[in-house]
Amino acid sequence: MKQARGQMSESLLLGALLTVAGGFFDAYTYLCRGGVFANAQTGNIVLLGVNLAEREWLRALTYLLPVLAFALGVVLAEVIKQYGKARQADGTGMHWRQFIVLAEVVLIACAAFAPQQYNTAVNILISFVCAMQVEAFRKVRGSAFATTMCTGNLRSGTEQLVIWRQTGDANAARRARYYYGIILFFILGAALGAVCTDALGERALLITCAPLLAVFAIMFIREEE
Repeated sequence: MKQARGQMSESLLLGALLTVAGGFFDAYTYLCRGGVFANAQTGNIVLLGVNLAEREWLRALTYLLPVLAFALGVVLAEVIKQYGKARQADGTGMHWRQFIVLAEVVLIACAAFAPQQYNTAVNILISFVCAMQVEAFRKVRGSAFATTMCTGNLRSGTEQLVIWRQTGDANAARRARYYYGIILFFILGAALGAVCTDALGERALLITCAPLLAVFAIMFIREEE
């Protein structure tokens, strides 16, 4: 008799869908919203420091705001997590991660209708959305990963590949395939984002609602081991 082991937040399918959306976000903000990458904040932090050094206070603020929005997204995801876990003690109803996915869909739909003069606000909003997503979905099959950036996945995948080559560990080989697979899905999302943005402009962001709504629906399924 198979035993239920919980909903599918750590499944490879959900990781792939979320990563496609993550790649799309980055391509979209770069091509359509001012040539920036809103998913990760390293570049914004570097440019914040550069502009502070040059005493460009207002320009520095434009880089500080996405960083703060990212931090706020992490905070909100944690609040939703704690609140959701308290209500999910009986194991019924919506999972707390589903509330985060629904919030993403609503915010993305709003951002898609913002005109070009609000690019800074859109990039801040997408930074916020990415923070919630990366905080809520942190593992695939027990291994830590990110759905909105690739550096950590590339490091971890390569590390597991080296371990497999040195030891023949089948689990390391499996984890390496997961990490590189996630990177390929990110590339796929970026390519899709480029094509759709070229065809649809600002409204292209609405396309990401499809994989996110699929994630929301799939999470009603309980995996079995």
